[in-house]
Amino acid sequence: MPRTEETENLFTAVYRAVQQIPHGSVTSYGHIARLIGRLGVCLKQLPASAAGGAVRFDAANVPWQRVINARGSISPRCVYRRRRGVWGWQCELMPGASRGFQGLGAVAQLEKLEAEGVLVTRGPVGELCVDLAAYGWFPDALPGQQGEDET
Repeated sequence: MPRTEETENLFTAVYRAVQQIPHGSVTSYGHIARLIGRLGVCLKQLPASAAGGAVRFDAANVPWQRVINARGSISPRCVYRRRRGVWGWQCELMPGASRGFQGLGAVAQLEKLEAEGVLVTRGPVGELCVDLAAYGWFPDALPGQQGEDET
């Protein structure tokens, strides 16, 4: 299904903001939403291709690995799935996964961050963690937007 212009503009704003995160740094999903003025927005997967001549954003030019949750953890993926049960929708552990398993997306994010020199550790319950005091990037505005509202 084609995206609306509003949706395309939102995706472009998110991806351009993520492109500003410096190598070896991380920020949170919520901070990206705040920077683009869209609190409550969640980041979606990168599209496979650009439609209608739009700018192509993909894993090669959007450093998605630099966005983690506000607790400094890499959000686990591919561990649980939703399925319809007798009493409605329910979550269940994916076949072959243990509760400590982070999912292949989290492992790929770990590897990409470590390749940039970001130290990723295990938290008390096995979660993958980044020290936000050491690696966090939380500017008040995106580079290039500093002082735009003051004119």
